[in-house]
Amino acid sequence: MSPTTQPQVPPLVHTVVFDLGNVLIRWDPRILYRKLFADDEAAMEHFLSEVCNMEWNEQQDRGRSWKDGIDMAIQTHPSHERHIRAFRERWEEMIPGAIEETVEVLAELRALDVRLLALTNWSDETFPIALRRFPFLAWFEGIVVSGREQLVKPDPAIFRLLIDRYKLVPENTVFIDDSIRNVEASTKEGLRGIHFQGAADLRFRLRALGLPLPVTE
Repeated sequence: MSPTTQPQVPPLVHTVVFDLGNVLIRWDPRILYRKLFADDEAAMEHFLSEVCNMEWNEQQDRGRSWKDGIDMAIQTHPSHERHIRAFRERWEEMIPGAIEETVEVLAELRALDVRLLALTNWSDETFPIALRRFPFLAWFEGIVVSGREQLVKPDPAIFRLLIDRYKLVPENTVFIDDSIRNVEASTKEGLRGIHFQGAADLRFRLRALGLPLPVTE
């Protein structure tokens, strides 16, 4: 570097986009299915990998109706009808509560007047339950819900939709997600991706990007 060359300073981050599930809101189907399978871990894991697995659930996140998803699963696995129906009927039991440490970071960003958005893979049918249960969701300027848009992360199109709808400047925008594949997809669209690995690590990474969050013990 020559004496007259100034070091490059990263652009100021002024927008933070949060994923919701397992970043701000706990979600774990095993909470419900341990009850239904009477702590038979092997049977539960078989059901969650072969019957109501992540790929099946993602189709509801993509916009498929729960009725269609459940009917299809029952047709393929009729012996599991009771367990399949429970996925929707007792869905709320998979959501034990908020991740309070991350909600605290969200509140601190809000106090700094950082622009706050959310981008979530979530069924449009069940998302109103989250809105009712978690008042902090009202803190977001906007929430892009995959089931409403019929697009799911990591499809580049959902990131482009987010950028276009909210007129984002990608290099000034942080995207936080617990899925590394979603983070990698976001960075390909120019966003500053952070792989969520806990609130303390998130606080550290946001501070490293210039956001003046308080230091905690």
